[in-house]
Amino acid sequence: MPSLLSHPSFLITTGSSTGYSMIPSPPSYNKLLLPHHPIPATHTDDPTPSTSTSYPSPLATSYTRIAPLGQSGPAPDASNSLTPSSCHGCSGVGLVLFGAGLVSTALLQTLLEEAGCCLLYVVEDQLEEVERAFGAKVPAGTRVLRQQEATIALSDPRVSGAIICSPPDKAPEMVRDALRAGKGVFCEGLPSLDRQTAEACFDEADRCGRPLVCGFYKRFDPALQFLYKKVRDSRALGSIHRISTISSLYPAASLSLLKASGGIFYNAAMHDIDIISLLLGESVPDTIFSLGHAFCADMGCLRDVDTVTISMKFPSGAIVTLDISQHCTRSCDQRLEVHGSQGTLRVDNQNALGITEHGTSVSICPQTQAERYRDAYRELFRHFLRTLKGQEPPVVTKEQFLWTIQVAAAAEQSWRSRSAVDLHSSATDPPGVKAELV
Repeated sequence: MPSLLSHPSFLITTGSSTGYSMIPSPPSYNKLLLPHHPIPATHTDDPTPSTSTSYPSPLATSYTRIAPLGQSGPAPDASNSLTPSSCHGCSGVGLVLFGAGLVSTALLQTLLEEAGCCLLYVVEDQLEEVERAFGAKVPAGTRVLRQQEATIALSDPRVSGAIICSPPDKAPEMVRDALRAGKGVFCEGLPSLDRQTAEACFDEADRCGRPLVCGFYKRFDPALQFLYKKVRDSRALGSIHRISTISSLYPAASLSLLKASGGIFYNAAMHDIDIISLLLGESVPDTIFSLGHAFCADMGCLRDVDTVTISMKFPSGAIVTLDISQHCTRSCDQRLEVHGSQGTLRVDNQNALGITEHGTSVSICPQTQAERYRDAYRELFRHFLRTLKGQEPPVVTKEQFLWTIQVAAAAEQSWRSRSAVDLHSSATDPPGVKAELV
């Protein structure tokens, strides 16, 4: 029986504030909300469909392979695959991992458990980071290389894809090198905090005919998939008036991770901004205002905050509030509420006992961020494998990524300037570079 931890419940309200009725949590949502435009599995000189092409439905999951929404005919056969590689008994798509020190627990667990791939190389200068990340779980056939030896992995014909977990200041070069070597790329973090550099990475993927997949993992969460279909496809709530989210991380991201990833606006807020944009069907708000504080003194030394509230108003009139915090002492807190003209949908925290905690001294059913989004990371990773096989294009387009990074940059700018930022007049000219942390 699947754990209820990864499938939060939904409440829908109609009419009065007390008129709640339960919508069952989806144990496994079955539709891939993405049209099929195959990408060649090997590089050719012929032009290929752009990874920045707009697709009608931007979320994706793949528990059952059926025809995507808006497309007739069968979905791509999951058995269509690249030539399997062999790794001491392991067969599947050959992969190389860059930046073991920053790989998330959820992604690493998925990588090691997924039967359809084989980790052939890990590229990391700090060998203690490899030991910290993998422990005793390094696959027997995996070779550890230093960064200066990366060409060994990229020139190996068994390697079809590169997983890049390096910080945004180092990732662009690795992304370009992997693409030019004919490898598909999965960036768990951001390919860059700089708009022009990030755009160049997507353009390079187009030129090389290889996929560039961004790690917006919340798109693949079954609960948010279900919510998206109710809000956008079924129009169950009518016109959207308000959306509010709470994202409290547990355990808190380390200071080194926050500094390397660009801070709370880029490490955490980006994912909620992406989901909000999809739910509303609007790329950029007219106005954005942020308030934040560093309750941890070390965060203040980084010129960043550990708690922030971001308020946005979109052209449709919808008002959005994002509450993001590094302070969650016993279990992660991940909630989202959508208010529309015809009701309310709410994603709540859920535990296997079905008990809600308020002020208890011991957590009844603690849940880490990795546990909460285990299904999302698994489906995101499987999406990457399917892009390597040419079965579907990357679900996050270049335009979507650039708009999201624009909003995150504006949110940070608002916090630093202590004033609202008007994006309406600059919607076609996103900010270029994130303010650098020291």
